[in-house]
Amino acid sequence: MAGRLQGKVALITGASQGIGEAIAQRFAVEGAHVAICSRRPDAVEAAAGRIRAAGGSVTPQALDVADHAQLAAFVKRVGSERGRLDVLVNNAPSVTYAPIADLSVEAFQKDFRVNVDSTFVATREALALMRGRRAGSIINISSINGLLALPNMAAYGAAKAAMIHFTRYAAMEGARDNIRANAIAPGVINTPATAAGFAGPYAEWGRKIAAQVPMGRFGEASEIASVALFLASDESSYVTGTCISVDGGKAVELVVPAP
Repeated sequence: MAGRLQGKVALITGASQGIGEAIAQRFAVEGAHVAICSRRPDAVEAAAGRIRAAGGSVTPQALDVADHAQLAAFVKRVGSERGRLDVLVNNAPSVTYAPIADLSVEAFQKDFRVNVDSTFVATREALALMRGRRAGSIINISSINGLLALPNMAAYGAAKAAMIHFTRYAAMEGARDNIRANAIAPGVINTPATAAGFAGPYAEWGRKIAAQVPMGRFGEASEIASVALFLASDESSYVTGTCISVDGGKAVELVVPAP
C-alpha cells in the first residue's frame, strides 16, 4: 500500500543518514513532501539527492539543532512555504560516552540541549502550525537507553528518558486538537554510526551484543522507518502518548543463566 502520506508535509531532523534518512525516504515514497536538516551541508544535500532520485519531493537545510533559533526558524519556514506541517520527527541525536565520574557538566548538558531542548523547540513551533489544521503527528526518536541503564551513557540515557516523558506532555496538550505525539525507542540499529562504532578491534564486541538480543541481530533503519510511518499515518489515529520499543525484544528480556 502506497500513498499513506499523500499530500502531507513532514519535517525530519538529523536526516542526512541512518534512521533519519530512512524515515525521510519512506515518507517521500508514501507521498509526503519532506523537509530535512543536518549539521553537514554536503551530507544533507546528498540525502536530498537520493530522495529526489527516487522520485520524492524534498527541502534540505543545513543547520545544527542545538542552535534553537535556527531550528525554530526552519520549522516556521517550512510551514509558511508549504502552507502546512503534518508530521514532525525529532531525530537528531547527541551521544556522550563517559562514566559519571569523568562527565563534565558541559558534556551532560550537550546531550540534553540536542536531544531534549531541540525536541521542545521544534515541538512548540510544530504545535502552533498543527493547531490551525486541528491535526498532526509528532514522533520523537528516543532510545532503549531511555528505558534501560547502560554504564557510561548517563547523559544520553537521561536525555532520551526525558524525551519519552516530554512526549507524554505533548500528547496531552495536543489531544483536543487531534495532534498526536508518540516516541520510538530503537535498540541497536545498523547505521553508519553503528558500523563505525563496531569497526576494527570492536567488531567482535558488536557480534556479542547482537547475539544477546532476543532476536539475535541488530535492527535495520528501515524497520524504524516502518514504525514511524505507522505513527505518521492515519492508521494510528487513536494512538498518542505512547513509546514503542523497536529493539528485537531487548527491553522486555529478563536475563537468566542458561539451563
